[in-house]
Amino acid sequence: MFDPNIQDFYERVGRLNKAHARGQGFVAAGLLSRADYRRTPRATRIKLIFPIAFIILAGIALKGTVYYFVGPQTYEARVSELQNGQGFDRLGAAIMQADPATRWVAGAIRESLTSLR
Repeated sequence: MFDPNIQDFYERVGRLNKAHARGQGFVAAGLLSRADYRRTPRATRIKLIFPIAFIILAGIALKGTVYYFVGPQTYEARVSELQNGQGFDRLGAAIMQADPATRWVAGAIRESLTSLR
């Protein structure tokens, strides 16, 4: 049994396969395609901003808490000991230096604890 349209059918299938290989393939709704795996650089950048900001804010909160509970004089003495050290001690001293944000967090803790009493 010979179908006269079989040659046209195979030509059309060949054209569709070539178009699909070039990325022009039709994808029905609900199916996964190559377009579903493309990521925009902006989405990746936004995904990185939030964890980095969280880590920085958590570090400032931790520094402020230590600054409050240890006290300003003891905190500054320990930071100066780190500054006199070598290698990573100096880096730690630069990071742990009491900045305005650290002092603000310590003040906020002080105010909140005095209001509880």
